Amino acid sequence: MSENSQEADHSLPVNPAPYVPPPPVGPRREIVPLGFGDPFRWLVRGWHDVTAEMGIALFYGMCFWAMALTLGAVFRYKPEYAMSIVSGCLLVGPFLALGLYEVSRRREQGLTPDLGASLTCWDQRIGSMGMLVLVLVVLELLWGRASLVVFAVFFNTGMPSTAGVLQAIFNPENWEFVAVYLVVGGVFAGLVFATSVVSIPMILDRDTDAISASLTSLQVFFTHLPVLLLWGALITALVAVALIPWGLGLLLIGPWLGHATWHAYRGSVRWID
Repeated sequence: MSENSQEADHSLPVNPAPYVPPPPVGPRREIVPLGFGDPFRWLVRGWHDVTAEMGIALFYGMCFWAMALTLGAVFRYKPEYAMSIVSGCLLVGPFLALGLYEVSRRREQGLTPDLGASLTCWDQRIGSMGMLVLVLVVLELLWGRASLVVFAVFFNTGMPSTAGVLQAIFNPENWEFVAVYLVVGGVFAGLVFATSVVSIPMILDRDTDAISASLTSLQVFFTHLPVLLLWGALITALVAVALIPWGLGLLLIGPWLGHATWHAYRGSVRWID
């Protein structure tokens, strides 16, 4: 009986071992240690790109200026459409920034920058860029909705007008509202900044998917939080200066920050290949 059992066991088919895929072979990235002097070096290198390709920089500066004028006019006269215009700017802005990154990338590689090439460098990355822009638009819409909720909690005045928002913010008696408003805005602004600080130039450089680029950007942000907060503060200060008067400073500061962002990516992410 035992011999028959053994023969039956030998006759049974043996299942093959499960397939284990080999580890991925390809470019690997590492986060570069950063110091507080790095953001200033990024600005210096970005300014070199601006002065080297002043014509291209002014073209993109005009685009940023036109966006700022449009947004300001809508916010002043038709504030109910302001969120729609902001969403439109978030759709167009990253693609304009991508053109500036392309100019810096070409200069870094020793190639001659070209305006036409910078305007079409996104055509082979439309999928990744579209997904990343969609994430940014969703964050912006949530930000706007959260701001309206904060306003509704403190004031029973319905949809706030431009004058109503400004009057509430600059009224010393509303310090609690201002504090909550700034905290909520700061959280969403931080999320947008952390998601996009190096993701868009990374998509241009390596044609990665939006998820990998966003995760890398978040990793860079939280790994070097103090340095990246300084970088964000410098960007905020320069944009504030650029908006006075009439946003004319965007003609140079807009392209300058675009080129500097490319160098921020190159200075914080190193590829091993």
